[in-house]
Parts: sequence; structure tokens; C-alpha cells
Amino acid sequence: MLYPELFKSLEQVRWNMEKDIPWDQFDGSKLTDEQAQTIRMNAITEWSALPATEMFLRDNRGDSDFSAFMSVWFFEEQKHSLVLMEYLRRFRPELVPTEAELHNVRFEFDPAPPLETLMLHFCGEIRLNHWYRCASDWHTEPVIKAIYKIISQDEARHGGAYLRYMKKALNEVGDSARAAFTKIGVLMASARRTEKPLHPTNLHVNQALFPNDTVQSRLPDPNWLERWLDGQIKFDGDWEKKVVDRILHNMSLLMERTFESVQDLNRYRKEVTARLGQSSLKPAA
Repeated sequence: MLYPELFKSLEQVRWNMEKDIPWDQFDGSKLTDEQAQTIRMNAITEWSALPATEMFLRDNRGDSDFSAFMSVWFFEEQKHSLVLMEYLRRFRPELVPTEAELHNVRFEFDPAPPLETLMLHFCGEIRLNHWYRCASDWHTEPVIKAIYKIISQDEARHGGAYLRYMKKALNEVGDSARAAFTKIGVLMASARRTEKPLHPTNLHVNQALFPNDTVQSRLPDPNWLERWLDGQIKFDGDWEKKVVDRILHNMSLLMERTFESVQDLNRYRKEVTARLGQSSLKPAA
């Protein structure tokens, strides 16, 4: 069971909202209205950890270890929303999200294969880590720069925890896990070929609600994410390469095989899929 060890390690580095955020360094002259609006959108987006946790608990009912870890992940992700809202409460109170705006991103996700969802969120943590690092560079106001740096580090740790559960799955189910992880890995490392940012909050998750079944589509400004990435924080090709390299690096460690490109990972995915197909054709003993 990984939960006790992960709880202890994350507890040791947990930050305190009152003591570790440099609130007294706030410089209002360095915060624009445009920047404050993006903080508001991120605060609402982070609130979507609530429906994601409900999804994880439902789809992992048979895995009490991972479900217990959700208590830590959920707490820390909701804390991200809370600290961004606290920033607005102190310095831009008119922009604090309403309860209705927060509740609007709580909706049911359709059931999905647990291993593929795990990999999807692992890649999402890597991407968020880089988005928030880039956002910290873009902002000029000292307190929000510090907040984005702190929560980016949380996202990196969460990715590391998910990786531990992925290793556990490999030991338990072998090629079935390899197939699930490489399938999603190829998708999430191919963001430059898509028209929209590839992150769990920007993917369709409830067929009955389509097209309003992404977290981003349910924000007060559904188009803000692309504008934030492309026109504001300038999450360009160099940043995207860092995300792809990190995904490939972790897949290399996980599969014990070097992947220099998405094409390498896709070739390996096809090998694993072929092995699974062959094993399914063998007659039962």
C-alpha cells in the first residue's frame, strides 16, 4: 500500500497559507485588471478537483489504496483554489468567484477506464506544473508570482505520486497497464498537433451534456484558457517541448525503455497492443 508513505512525504512539505505566502509583499501597482481576471479563472478551474475526486472514487471502488490517496490529492488541489480566492479576497474582492460559479464546474464525469484516467491526470499534473511556472514568470506582482511557484511544486509532487501508482499497476497487470499508459501518453504528448490545450479540464467528459461537458466550457469565460496560454503567459513551443520531454522521460523510466520522441512511444504502444492481441488468441489451458 502506497498511501501511508505518500501521506507522510506530502505532509512533510505541505505549505501553510498564512505563514508561507508573502502577503505583506503585495504591490498593487504590479497587478493589472487583466492579470487579476486570469487568477479568477484559475481559481474556478482548480475547484474542478471536486468532481474529479468523485470520478476517481467511483471508478476506483476496487482500489482502496488509491482511493485513500485521493484524500490528500483532493485536499491539496482544493487548497490551490482557496489560496487564489484568498488572494482575490484581499486584493481584488470584486473578482472573488461566486459559489454558483464554483458549483457550475461540479458535474458528473462519464465512467472511464481507471488506468487511462490515471495516466491522463499524470500528464495533466506535468502540464499544470509547467503552466503555473510560466504564469509565475509572466506575472509581475510578487505575491501571485510566489503563489504560482508554490502550487506548481504541488502539481509536480502529485505527478510523482501518480507515477508511483502507475508503477504499482505495471507490477499487477503488466501489458494491460502498459497499453493504457502508452495510449494516453501518445495523445497527451501530441498537443502541438491539436487545436486546443490538452489537459483534463479541457476534455469532453459527459456525452449527455456535450458540448458543455468540459470544465473550461463551464467557466464564466469559456475561451479564457487559449487566450491565457497563447496571448498572455505565452506558453510557446519551448514550454510545450518541456512538457513533452517530461512525459517521454517518465515513460522511459516506467517502461524501462528509452523514448526520444512521441513516434518512439507510439511504436512501443503498437508492440504492447500486438502482444496483448496475441495472448488473447491463445487457447485457455
